[in-house]
Amino acid sequence: MSDTATQEKWERVADWGRRLRRPESSARRSLLLILKSALAATVSWFVSYELMNATSPAFAPFSAVLMVQVTVYQSVVQSLRYVGAVTAGVAVQAVLGLSAGPDLVTFALVALVALVISRWRLLGAQGSQVATAAFFAFATYTGASSDTDQVKELGQIVLLVLIGSAVGVGVNVLIAPPLRYRSAEWGIRALAQEIHDLLDTMAPELGEGAPDADTTQGWRDRADRTGTLISQSREGLRTARESLRLNPHPWARRRRGTLTFEAYDRTMEALVRMISQVTAITRSLDLQHQDEKQQEEESGPDRDYAPFLRAYATFLSSVVDFTEILATLDEDHLRDQAGRLDEAADGLERCRREVVRTTEDRGLSLTDPTEPYGVLVVEATRLSEECRYTAGVLGNSAENGSSGSRTA
Repeated sequence: MSDTATQEKWERVADWGRRLRRPESSARRSLLLILKSALAATVSWFVSYELMNATSPAFAPFSAVLMVQVTVYQSVVQSLRYVGAVTAGVAVQAVLGLSAGPDLVTFALVALVALVISRWRLLGAQGSQVATAAFFAFATYTGASSDTDQVKELGQIVLLVLIGSAVGVGVNVLIAPPLRYRSAEWGIRALAQEIHDLLDTMAPELGEGAPDADTTQGWRDRADRTGTLISQSREGLRTARESLRLNPHPWARRRRGTLTFEAYDRTMEALVRMISQVTAITRSLDLQHQDEKQQEEESGPDRDYAPFLRAYATFLSSVVDFTEILATLDEDHLRDQAGRLDEAADGLERCRREVVRTTEDRGLSLTDPTEPYGVLVVEATRLSEECRYTAGVLGNSAENGSSGSRTA
């Protein structure tokens, strides 16, 4: 291996080590989850194999690993559903197997009934475990030598699942119970950063004049690819709320009385609307290139379009300044950031008014569907309103933090 390759390898190791030192890094969370899962599996195996001498001890560690969920609440909920699903599967096998015997027809009936029960909405994602448990129970049942042994083996499966689930939940609750309250904050940062980066790319180009078709198409494609990010941000908010439920961590108990997530929820939805508005802007700019022949024949709009675009570029730059603050949102500095957001919203509104004034001075049509001015002015107004709304929401949250409206 060359010296350069060796150096790059150690640099990657060092970078991974730095990420592990950050309390909320994904690398650290992943490592902790692996260690907790391994511990839960080991304890469950010890109980089922060493202490119980079970015939199928693997059921316990398998169940334990499944129950080490991202949040304590999910561990509890999913364990109840999992135990219910396994119990139902074993019960189906017990009823049909003991009454009809271990033949192919019985297996077909077991499969049919178990798959029907697995569709029960109450079982959620654990529904598939009904059929899995029924099939394993059928295999165990056919290997037993007497009716007594058959009942004993089926009961043991349920007991092992209960033990594994209890160990998995216990490990998740007692050892570093996961807190994800910052996930909502990170979701807002991610959405704000996406808007910031796109507009930061667009503003200089627009300031120099009408961009070409390839450029506007690239902006449009980028804006259209935000669906996954929006879904991830909303999931982060859901996880943040959920991580406090049933969590025994002292910090979580203190936070449950003051943390409502309402302001961050409203802020996130405002950012989602802003992304839709930015998407409409990119679409409107791109549609100007749909008829290249008409663009070549009309020379007048280029003369009027450039001053408008310069004013619009300044407006988008003011949105960039606003989202730059949101992209570093931190609950611990929310009061200061809310003040800066309010000032940025004031500047943004001044730039929007300049866009409208330029439109009026140049006599540009806001109603002609073949021109972009109307859509761009409308979306600028909506962006300004959303930024003002967001600044107000976070400002009120910062002011009321001590009385129970504090967000995270």
